[in-house]
Amino acid sequence: MTTPDEMYDEANALKDQGDLEGAVGKLEEILKADPNHVLTHAALGVHLQKLGRLEESVAHAVKVTELEPNDSFSFTQLSVICMRCGKIQEAEDAMARAREIQMGAH
Repeated sequence: MTTPDEMYDEANALKDQGDLEGAVGKLEEILKADPNHVLTHAALGVHLQKLGRLEESVAHAVKVTELEPNDSFSFTQLSVICMRCGKIQEAEDAMARAREIQMGAH
């Protein structure tokens, strides 16, 4: 049986070949086996935004922050995705949280 990490690598290969829809399909398969696979949620946040599936994109980016609540990059990514999806206040809130985490890390 293929592991979620192996499937993630397969999804990346599809993306690198220009098959973003195929990559998304493979990533969605991973979540059936491992609903909390952080890298998968992060990738889906980016790929779905590029495909115009904005609400799904934001939902996956939010999930990353739930799974990694002390990771400033997770909130930075959420901020970027929200900004690209036109959710400016949510983007600003996420960036503020990223900065709080970074300041607390020092």
